[in-house]
Amino acid sequence: MDEIRKKILETVVIEYQKKGLKFTMDDIAKELHISKKTIYKTYRDKEQMLDEMVDYVFNSIKETEARIMKNPMLSTDEKVKKILGALPDNYKSLDFRLLYQLAEKYPKVYKKINSRLESDWDNTIALIELGIKEGSIRNVSIPVVKLMFESTIEKFLSSDILIKMDMDYTQALSQMVDLLVYGMKTRN
Repeated sequence: MDEIRKKILETVVIEYQKKGLKFTMDDIAKELHISKKTIYKTYRDKEQMLDEMVDYVFNSIKETEARIMKNPMLSTDEKVKKILGALPDNYKSLDFRLLYQLAEKYPKVYKKINSRLESDWDNTIALIELGIKEGSIRNVSIPVVKLMFESTIEKFLSSDILIKMDMDYTQALSQMVDLLVYGMKTRN
């Protein structure tokens, strides 16, 4: 990814943090001290920018997962817990609770989020299988675990339920991951 695209996407994250989906191309241009024309040379519209931002954020999550996988200090069940709850530090303060607004305004982008949530489970599945083999994780149905995780995240992102509960996304994610992982662990 070229440097200007990366800077624009990082600024989109910042502006989303401040204003939700109400940020404008003017906001991005002002923050970067560039012209809107430069942004429009890179992205044809806000939807394309948001679409690429989804990949940018999910790719960052995958990089975090790769570091977790390589960490020899973590047990298998600790790795499962950290991977399921993986959020890069620079996105932990992002208000994911407002993503439900994408469903109406940018349905293709919202669909892409769901698609990304449902894909790239290879590392997590391999870790759960390893935990079962090691005896640190009960013999659980991996498709059921995957469905529970995806359904819960989709509910978090598709409604204002977390806002109504006055809970931020990272708190909710952490509690859900704890329930899943401790429910899978064997009782030693």
